[in-house]
Amino acid sequence: MSDSFYSDGAAAQPARGTAPRPEQAAPRLMLKGISKQYPAVRANDDVTLIVAPGEIHAVLGENGAGKSTLMKIIYGAVRPDAGEIQWEGETLEIASPAAARKLGIGMVFQHFSLFETLTVGENIALALDEPFDLKALAKRIREVSADYGLDIDPQRHVHSLTVGERQRVEIVRCLLQNPRLLIMDEPTSVLTPQAVRKLFATLRRLAAEGCSILYISHKLDEIQELCDTATVMRGGRVTGHVKPKEETHASLAQLMVGHSLPDYTRREHNPGEVLLDVKALSVTSDDPFGTSLDNVSFAVHAGEIFGIAGVSGNGQAELLSALSGEKRGASRQPADAIRICGKPAGRLGAGARRALGFGFVPEERLGRGAVPAMTLSENALLTAHRQKMVSSGWIRAGAMRAFAKRCIEAFDVRCGGAEALAQSLSGGNLQKYIVGREILQAPKVLVVAQPTWGVDVGAAAFIRQQLLDLSARGVAILVISEELEELFDICDRIAVLAGGRLSPVRATGATNAEEIGRWMAGLFGGREGTAPSAGHPAHV
Repeated sequence: MSDSFYSDGAAAQPARGTAPRPEQAAPRLMLKGISKQYPAVRANDDVTLIVAPGEIHAVLGENGAGKSTLMKIIYGAVRPDAGEIQWEGETLEIASPAAARKLGIGMVFQHFSLFETLTVGENIALALDEPFDLKALAKRIREVSADYGLDIDPQRHVHSLTVGERQRVEIVRCLLQNPRLLIMDEPTSVLTPQAVRKLFATLRRLAAEGCSILYISHKLDEIQELCDTATVMRGGRVTGHVKPKEETHASLAQLMVGHSLPDYTRREHNPGEVLLDVKALSVTSDDPFGTSLDNVSFAVHAGEIFGIAGVSGNGQAELLSALSGEKRGASRQPADAIRICGKPAGRLGAGARRALGFGFVPEERLGRGAVPAMTLSENALLTAHRQKMVSSGWIRAGAMRAFAKRCIEAFDVRCGGAEALAQSLSGGNLQKYIVGREILQAPKVLVVAQPTWGVDVGAAAFIRQQLLDLSARGVAILVISEELEELFDICDRIAVLAGGRLSPVRATGATNAEEIGRWMAGLFGGREGTAPSAGHPAHV
């Protein structure tokens, strides 16, 4: 370990930069002995944290380490059981998010807090603590979002936005408040590399002007590139401090999870018969702001992991709806446009497709992958009821709990047990549960969207290894992800969805990130240097 690691409670050394540092100015924020107990877990245990004016300070830790709870305490969304909060030298209580905003504290949450039936402008207006004019606000939203490379239309309704676009709304909403302390919880999970670079430039500019930034991310390269210092948490406690630029990915990962991460193990296997076959699939989006699919064709073989890359908003939502059968309107195509295990499935509903051996992990954990207010046992019933959980029309509660417990144990889900509410789990642990729920049903075809979005390095490695093991058992797996590194790590073949069109398919070893990046802009199909057709713009 490098000499930048310090024991619990020690102060991190100042990092380079033009903004004031702890020895030059009073801390903007100081936490002393912060503790928070929930019924099943101690989320924070005697946490001390110091953030200086102009400092970009990372908080590192695996899912369930207590990072998000600590940030919510700072933002006034959660009240600590013990400890002291000092803001610019003054001890105070932050009773609510409104009180935090008055102090100049803004937060971008990992899980979105938006009203689906309102427009982007109306949602942002609700976060303002002073009178506003919607027309003037809309103009300001356009200016700020364009400046930060997070273009968003203030007139669009939130229900029509993709996950990536909703993340942009959260970031813009926070930046409009001109915060003095900006808390960012996984802000780049669904942003393009170009947008991330623009965001980083903005954050550095804010820091140079004296704004403090608390940054949570599981992307270690981001932490190393952006952050001056980092506090490491494990099991709710602070375990040390590092200067990320002096660490390696391996050393940071080991600090977070307490052990080194194993390399991925890819078992030898040969692709077999086609189990998911999509031919000339064209779907008109029901959303006027959506992206229609234009003649999409691909095949996924038994024992293969097929990856589809692309920027959110380029037809991924429409493709997932067409494949899963969730929306009947998305299934108005020839029956054989989608074949599952050799059977025409284009006009089948979601349940009938599952009966053929189809498994599905949606990109949105809370709301689609799991019902937040239901227990893990109850959420198991939603897709795995064929696992002897229903008999003669009666729900077998014991079978539900047994399945949930098996999933919790097999996939190392850290929670309060089978009766824990889905919303009580950290993002990574809920993702492990949802992926595990599908794998335990022994699917023949598995479609997974954003499998490791917002998941820590340990959980991400675990999920990816599970997918590799599943493919080795002959399952056909389709992974739709914005994480290029992830796709290159685990996929046998890769293509790009841009503007509703699918690029040529390449063996992973026969392409590279540069080529895939061009394709993500729609530059493929023998039209290098040209944009997608006017009806299908690539949302980059």
